[in-house]
Amino acid sequence: MSMLKEFTKGLWKENPTFVLVLGMCPTLAVTTSLSNAIGMGAATTFVLVCSNIAISALRKIVPDNVRIPVYVVVIAAFVSIVEMVMAGYLPALNKALGIYIPLIVVNCIILGRAEAFANKNTVLASALDGLGMGLGFTFAISLISSIREILGAGTLYDHQLFGASFHPAGVMILPPGGFLTLGSIVGIIAWARMRRAARQ
Repeated sequence: MSMLKEFTKGLWKENPTFVLVLGMCPTLAVTTSLSNAIGMGAATTFVLVCSNIAISALRKIVPDNVRIPVYVVVIAAFVSIVEMVMAGYLPALNKALGIYIPLIVVNCIILGRAEAFANKNTVLASALDGLGMGLGFTFAISLISSIREILGAGTLYDHQLFGASFHPAGVMILPPGGFLTLGSIVGIIAWARMRRAARQ
């Protein structure tokens, strides 16, 4: 049961975007289309799972005074793998995500899970934690990008949804649209939690 809890907490209870408010740079920058969000989410999930496994496996042999540099090197290795694979097999997505793929190295979600969880728990628990957090992040940025793409371009996953009479709200695919969408979702979640707490 505890393993299931480690996996599911990142999906909702400790969602890295909507609850912990981590990884705001890619959340706001790459969520102009659903295809970008899914690509970024998949890359981040891969790095999260692999780095959590590696850091958990090495936790007993890495001295405390060098653990942060070790985390960065481990994470950078997996980010390099993702970047090379995307450049080789998904060049259009790699170009669209641009600098945000290399910046996964310093993503607060990944460094935070390494320090707060993988450094203190077993390999299996760390893998499940990374998978849950990665899927939670992917869900969050996919939801944000879906709203922004539909309202800002009239498309979803680059497929036209409306006829010629639709007038997109161009602001939604600009930076203010990212802030508006994220703020609205976080506000709705906070309101729902307060309502539920008031009923108990």
